[in-house]
Amino acid sequence: MNDTVLVSDDGAVRTLTLNRPDKMNALDLEMADALLTAARDAAASATVRCVVLRGAGRGFFAGGDVAEFARHGERAGDYAGQLIDRYHPAIETLVRMEKPVLAALHGPVAGAGLSLAMTADLAVAREDAVFSLAYSLIGASPDGGSTYFLPRLLGRRRAMEIAMLSDRFDARKALELGLVNRIASADGFDEAVTEWAQRLAAGPTGAYGRIKRLIDGSLDRDLSGQLAAEREAFLEGAKGPDFQEGIQAFVGKRKPDFEGH
Repeated sequence: MNDTVLVSDDGAVRTLTLNRPDKMNALDLEMADALLTAARDAAASATVRCVVLRGAGRGFFAGGDVAEFARHGERAGDYAGQLIDRYHPAIETLVRMEKPVLAALHGPVAGAGLSLAMTADLAVAREDAVFSLAYSLIGASPDGGSTYFLPRLLGRRRAMEIAMLSDRFDARKALELGLVNRIASADGFDEAVTEWAQRLAAGPTGAYGRIKRLIDGSLDRDLSGQLAAEREAFLEGAKGPDFQEGIQAFVGKRKPDFEGH
């Protein structure tokens, strides 16, 4: 049984925990397969309304398993191709799913781990988190969507600096750059993650999905195209029960009870 990604549910919150703690959750073929399966299952589930990404042990995700590359010697490129062909569909599934994804980051967040962190819609970092894109340190260019996310989040110059120099930076710097939304102490980390996850899971899931589509697609449209997309998304949501519930709750001065539609 493949237990390199653990799946657990707490109500409508599904947590995917990368589980190779002895390897700092470094990515191998087995874990890439497990992550893809878990991501697809979460995306397809009618009961899951928020997905949390976590890492077991001392860190979130230290990137690709470099020891595996070394073991393959001159065939490392072939092995990398197999790994990427599993990992990239997982990345795309997480980004495209119509429900919010929250990254809970601690310890090393490096290489493909930083790529995965950037797929999330929101990110909470523990104060001990350390970030590095790291690919250039082994003479490689990034994968996992890093070169897609970085310029969109930080701009071209910052993206070039992080990708080319691969310097390490702490959680405070990640917050300053906009790579994470908030920092929590070691004692308050789990509580902070749970607070946001439960809040997202109780929210209007369908609206969150439309928000994701609108924001992610905005850089590929001009203003007229974006306004048209906003109109279409708004009217799509207006047909659903959560819109009516939101209106009635607002008028009635009560907390809405969203179904997620």
